Amino acid sequence: MKKLLLALLPIINAGAVFAQLTKTDEVKKELQTENKDTVLWSHGGSVNIGINEGFLHNWPAGGEIASLVMNGVASGFLTHFDHNNIWTNNITLAYGLNYTYSNNFVPRKTDDRIDFTSKYGTKMNNSKDFYFTGLFNGKTQFTKGYNYTATNWKDTANSAFFSPAYLTLAAGMEYRKGSDISLFLSPIAARDVLVSRFYTLQSPVGAFGVPYGKTSKFDLGAYFSGRYVLNINKNAIFKTRLDLYANYLAKDRTDPTGNVIKDNPGNIKVLWDNMFTWKATKYLGLALGATFVYDNDVPYINKTPETSSTPPGNNLGWLQVSQVFTLGIIYTF
Repeated sequence: MKKLLLALLPIINAGAVFAQLTKTDEVKKELQTENKDTVLWSHGGSVNIGINEGFLHNWPAGGEIASLVMNGVASGFLTHFDHNNIWTNNITLAYGLNYTYSNNFVPRKTDDRIDFTSKYGTKMNNSKDFYFTGLFNGKTQFTKGYNYTATNWKDTANSAFFSPAYLTLAAGMEYRKGSDISLFLSPIAARDVLVSRFYTLQSPVGAFGVPYGKTSKFDLGAYFSGRYVLNINKNAIFKTRLDLYANYLAKDRTDPTGNVIKDNPGNIKVLWDNMFTWKATKYLGLALGATFVYDNDVPYINKTPETSSTPPGNNLGWLQVSQVFTLGIIYTF
């Protein structure tokens, strides 16, 4: 009998471990929609990589002889639950390149983003879904950016890694309903825009809101950040995020040439990010994303009437638009 119990002991232990893992997975699933008193780490995310290739020879309809487009979007989260305290980290990385025969296969960017947010919240007394929360957000890009419509675009970059970089530090109140819904509001949010002096010397108005010849600009204002995740089914997910920032210190200023640059706290900076992902099989699927940005610190200069040679969306003004479609490998974790 003793030998039998010893033989069964590994099986019993394995069963206990499996039951514990199953229970943990169930709790993590519940944490998507509810706030629970627990202690554990939760993580997840997705990686989408798409490649599009084309080749033409003696094609009467015409077109690009050879082309290759590669883009990727990765997003992930890491959250630590400790009873009434929650530490949440979210990151989004995106990059895309386009190679064409007519351009001697010199790569041109189609997307470039780094966006990281970290929040730490403590549940308010006698409240189930409200937290006192501190937040840090940082945005920048991986590589240099160029205006490809310019004749000698390779000679001068208009942006680079950490030029600009947008850093926001805020304290306020957050409404959470699990990990699927988060509404954060801060009446006091410090925001710093960092950029190399190389770029602020290119124009009398400076660059990205940073004055001529300077390397940073400090803002103090109100900040709102809302996130929502809709699990349509086990294979389809829609994520949306809205960030709003009003700078209390905004005011009209004069550039070195004497031009007045209009600004006021009512010029709210807007970021609206959307991403839809769908898995056709375990590793194949599609991702469709669209990001809209309004920022008065990034002036709209080209206001000429649209012609057949004018880039699409030329007259959208200060509205910045980035849209990406990826059909290819999708991996979730």
